[in-house]
Amino acid sequence: MRVGYGRGSTAGADGVAEHLDPAWLTGDPPWLELFQRWLREAVAARIPEPNAMVLGTVDEQGLPGTRTVLCKGADAAGITFFTGYTSGKGRALAANPVASVTFPWIALERQVHFRGRVVKVSRAETEEYWNARPRGSQLSARASQQSEPIASRAALEAEAALTAAEFGGVDGAEPVPAPEQWGGYRLEPVRVEFWQGRADRLHNRAVAEFEDDRWVTRRLQP
Repeated sequence: MRVGYGRGSTAGADGVAEHLDPAWLTGDPPWLELFQRWLREAVAARIPEPNAMVLGTVDEQGLPGTRTVLCKGADAAGITFFTGYTSGKGRALAANPVASVTFPWIALERQVHFRGRVVKVSRAETEEYWNARPRGSQLSARASQQSEPIASRAALEAEAALTAAEFGGVDGAEPVPAPEQWGGYRLEPVRVEFWQGRADRLHNRAVAEFEDDRWVTRRLQP
């Protein structure tokens, strides 16, 4: 069933009576304040996994791939996420260090799309995030050869049990170090588009693009 965007109300399902406009994109960079506000409102609306984003990459053969990952940071530098460097997405980013991410807050009739180059975060930033993760997640990340085949679920659980035993058990106190082949990436945006659903497909789109060493904002047709 298709969503009836904004139908039957001067405000859409997002509760916004005003039309999204490029004038909303202010600050340095101009996308950050509005993105952070929309993210807070997605959290307040109790959308499941409001920081989930669809990450698109292109591998060494030129094939695109998408998957959902969790945003773990959003600031003026860009959008941060963590994964295995030798995973499918890690190999794709090594071959083509560019990506897109989309935050699909469909229940609020909103989407935000980012495009840009991708760089690894510092090891210190990776360690800081790793140390804040639950112990079970740390053990699983160490046990898994991410994206590689494995014979069965039982084999996967056996690897996890061996890794847990190596570090004193699931409930142990021995620190679990971050694997060398695991860490963070930051997408450094050059284009950020905000989308707001409206009735009769007259959706609102506002984009900020980095051109000639400055940000330019525009309205796009739906």
